[in-house]
Amino acid sequence: MIRARDRLAGLLQPIFQLRSDKSASRVATLNIAFACLFLVIATRLIALGNAPHGAANSPRAGLLQKTVARPDIIDRNGEILATDIRTVSVFAEPGNIYDKDEAVELLTAVLPELNASELRAKLSSRKGRSGAGFVWVKRELTPKQQAEVHRLGIPGIGFLPDHKRVYPNGVAAAHILGATNLDGVGIAGMEKYIDTQGVLDLNTFGIAREPGDLKPVQLSIDLRVQHAIRDELVQGMAHFRAKSAASMLIDVNTGEVVGLVSLPDFDPNDPVDALEPDRINRMAVGVYEMGSTFKVLTNAMALDSGKVTINSTFDARENLHFGRFTIHDFHGTHRVLTLPEVFIHSSNIGTGRMALAVGVDAHKAFLKKLGQLDRMRTELPESAMPIVPSHWSELNTVTISYGHGIAVTPLQAVAAVGALINGGILLRPTFLKRSADEAQKDGMRVIKPETSEAIRYIMRLNAAVGSAKKAEIPGYFVGGKTGTAEKVVHGRYDHTRLFTTFMAALPMDRPRYLFVTIYDEPQPAPETHGYATAAYNAGETTGRMVERIAPVLGVPMQFEPPRTPFPLMTQLHAWGSK
Repeated sequence: MIRARDRLAGLLQPIFQLRSDKSASRVATLNIAFACLFLVIATRLIALGNAPHGAANSPRAGLLQKTVARPDIIDRNGEILATDIRTVSVFAEPGNIYDKDEAVELLTAVLPELNASELRAKLSSRKGRSGAGFVWVKRELTPKQQAEVHRLGIPGIGFLPDHKRVYPNGVAAAHILGATNLDGVGIAGMEKYIDTQGVLDLNTFGIAREPGDLKPVQLSIDLRVQHAIRDELVQGMAHFRAKSAASMLIDVNTGEVVGLVSLPDFDPNDPVDALEPDRINRMAVGVYEMGSTFKVLTNAMALDSGKVTINSTFDARENLHFGRFTIHDFHGTHRVLTLPEVFIHSSNIGTGRMALAVGVDAHKAFLKKLGQLDRMRTELPESAMPIVPSHWSELNTVTISYGHGIAVTPLQAVAAVGALINGGILLRPTFLKRSADEAQKDGMRVIKPETSEAIRYIMRLNAAVGSAKKAEIPGYFVGGKTGTAEKVVHGRYDHTRLFTTFMAALPMDRPRYLFVTIYDEPQPAPETHGYATAAYNAGETTGRMVERIAPVLGVPMQFEPPRTPFPLMTQLHAWGSK
């Protein structure tokens, strides 16, 4: 009997063992399934817990993706130029509002800036009849406005967290910063540039919810310089009764734009005027005939070609004639001039002969190499194509040699002159902070170093004894060039409507900074003796800027002139070098 029982137990044991193994396997599978389920639930709860209050329960939570945080924009010294502040916006779900007329009456009572007709149309939209729907009532409420709307207790009215872009310095650097729309999307300037760099992609994955989660974008501009430039321009524009004005400062060794102002400007906090035709960024979007400042390029081209030397002479006794066109000097000397004399007397005749000595094709190629015939690209989305002749003849070469017959942006002209005085390296201007080593990696040599020394020499000579005396601030060893161009009106040059330009660089023995200032249709002032040419307005303003800004940037004063600032020129016994 015992043996039979043991035998039966032996037969049943594998069956129970098999069932036991299967049960353990099923239990393990269930455990894994429940663990995955709880993980999903926990993840969702964490996400909902981190979501802004009210957004998780809103059927329109996806709209929050449109109002993501943007990184701060700071100047080269860390001063905040643009930042986000947290705010709220009020929305309506028309399908949940039972008395729309009452809702309109109540909302417009606490938010009087709302248009009652437009709001009623929104609340009566088809979306409202087919479902709850969603419409914005007002974006970016103040805390007081939010409290007043909340107290109304209207069903179907709610709030969503939002971000408001603010610019603490108002109009300062407006044309550089640009602006954003209500959804936090960059629509101009560096704000638009940021959107193209993938910085805001972090928001898509929920990594960045606040501006502090994103690395600030550091610009090359100095807020102190920006304020000084604008202050001097505002005063100058009023004093000379100009239609508009603009000025900028670049570091010629890095290509950094340290300051840029264009007047009239706008407040990016309320950019309602930004699209007005007179609010353009004249440095990057306006194209102008730069007048005699272009003679810097012509002199560099002639010297670098080897066909002309610093001691070459040019016959300026007689006018140049091309068919029915006559080229003459504004203040003619009617004699043979050395190259430095051509520059300081701003002789159109001498400069034209200089360009003809090089030739039409070489002239065009040189301007191409300096970036004057193509659109200048920077971080700013706004830029303009230069206006160049469709047919380039000897007459074109002569007129372009002294800045007529070609229109470029001042930013292009400044980049070219910067290359001519920094040793011969063309650097693309930038609005982002960078070092000289970083800049040199992308630089391109355009002239020989000895040519660059010659250009520095004649620009310095022009400030000492020529037309750039207005920028000759003692202690800073400044060099410069004036430029006055008659504006084209109805296809003809109008000598009563001028566009004036002034460039000044310092210190000329070791150039660091280059200024350019422009005025559109300046008028004579009491102290200008009836003149409205560049030396009397753009030159005067630039001189004030140099005197005010150089100490801010730490440019050391030189109480004694450098002993041998231009050693090669001294060696060649250049005119005026002793």
